[in-house]
Amino acid sequence: MTNYNIRLLISFDGTRYSGWQRQKNAPTIQGTIENAITTITGENNTLHGAGRTDAGVHALGMVAHFITKKQYPPDIFFKGLNSILPPDIRILETHIEKEDFHSRYNASGKTYQYDFYTGPVHSPIQQLYSTHYPGKLNFQEIHKCLKFLIGTHDFSSFEGSGSRDKSLNTGRGGVRTLYKASCQEDAFSPHAYSFTFTGDGFLRHMVRNLVGTLFEVGRNKYKCTDFIKIMSQKDRQSAGPTAPPQGLFLIRVHYEKNSQRTKES
Repeated sequence: MTNYNIRLLISFDGTRYSGWQRQKNAPTIQGTIENAITTITGENNTLHGAGRTDAGVHALGMVAHFITKKQYPPDIFFKGLNSILPPDIRILETHIEKEDFHSRYNASGKTYQYDFYTGPVHSPIQQLYSTHYPGKLNFQEIHKCLKFLIGTHDFSSFEGSGSRDKSLNTGRGGVRTLYKASCQEDAFSPHAYSFTFTGDGFLRHMVRNLVGTLFEVGRNKYKCTDFIKIMSQKDRQSAGPTAPPQGLFLIRVHYEKNSQRTKES
């Protein structure tokens, strides 16, 4: 019997969930969608995501896929899943992919955005979708650091525990390439800012650890020269704290033709 590879484009509010990855005793994005898929197919389907978001992190464009024997047109899954899933998880698109497509290993990169607010009073509407970091920040020094980040570096200093098996000599280790690292103020909301990072891959907690350290730069605890030194030390203990999860959004997963990564990368 023919297998069908169904690709999903997913948006979710991560506030109520313990991250992407399925857990036995906590609600997760993966587990919730898998249950909905099984309701439609009657199969024990596994949903493979392009990455694993942490508890409280949101997504505008997560990509995932699952294999099914059901010969349903993609529109059946689009309508069916959205009718079953809670309103904080939405399926934006459904497609039939080639059987060898893998949402994670075929991804060529991702774009993340981290929103924060520096005004004295944080809107209660935004408290679950941006981080309150009140006070003036030294954006001149932050922009120097962001300019330095663009390119290929070893980001081990910003790697959360459990990111990878460091005993393995295969794969890229802590090396990743950032194509974009920027910070912009919202033109329509004074004191509201967004960091944007686009790269060929991200270590666990890498964006939140980068942001937490950049906040320390903004508070003049570190200069850009200190930031560069922290990077060179390849030691998580030398960097700043992990920024809270609610400001982080997975914006987009990028794909290029003939892109296929190894499991170790």
